Amino acid sequence: MNIGIIGAGNMGAALGKLWAKAGHQVIFSYSRDEDKLREIAASAGMTAKAGTIQAAVAESDVVFLAVWLPSLEEVIHTAGSLAGKIIITCVSGLQPDFTGQTIGLTTDLKISVAETIQQLIPNAKVVEAFNTTFAEIIASDSRQFGSDFPSVFYCGDDIEAKQIVAGLIEECGYESVDAGNLIVARTLETLATAWVQFAVSSQLFPNLGLKALQR
Repeated sequence: MNIGIIGAGNMGAALGKLWAKAGHQVIFSYSRDEDKLREIAASAGMTAKAGTIQAAVAESDVVFLAVWLPSLEEVIHTAGSLAGKIIITCVSGLQPDFTGQTIGLTTDLKISVAETIQQLIPNAKVVEAFNTTFAEIIASDSRQFGSDFPSVFYCGDDIEAKQIVAGLIEECGYESVDAGNLIVARTLETLATAWVQFAVSSQLFPNLGLKALQR
């Protein structure tokens, strides 16, 4: 599979390296430091390269979007046609206070960031995923916690796209958990922010994994 990474920060770099290791063709893009971008691609192996946002989109079936919210619309407009692409997003519009003293996590958003992305690119297949885990865990030697593997929740409206994303989640060493339609991203984005806040305020960050126990 061809995978474009838009946003070569800690999350994008770590996931891209795992997918390249699994044999996918990966293009890393969008970094303020072009040398860093090339270094990330080189360290990911023979199936990875660095490129522009436009190349990462044009040459890929799946695009992983990991950019800061203020840059989101500009990035999407720069990317070129995203019609028919599977867009995986972990972008959040909520910000934790990192003290654990907040009661409720306020936001001016009326819908989730994932839904906003879907509105901006209505012909794409948007799936929310990977926002309830930490880049440090992804970049570590193993995602395993003792005998357990942490869960990654995902949601979206396109069944086939979700199946592909579930496979990509599991290739990274996580249990994939289908959380439902894209509207559930409102819950997942809030959960992700609360999870980050808890991890930091409890001084357990980043060595925590979220596990969904089912029976």
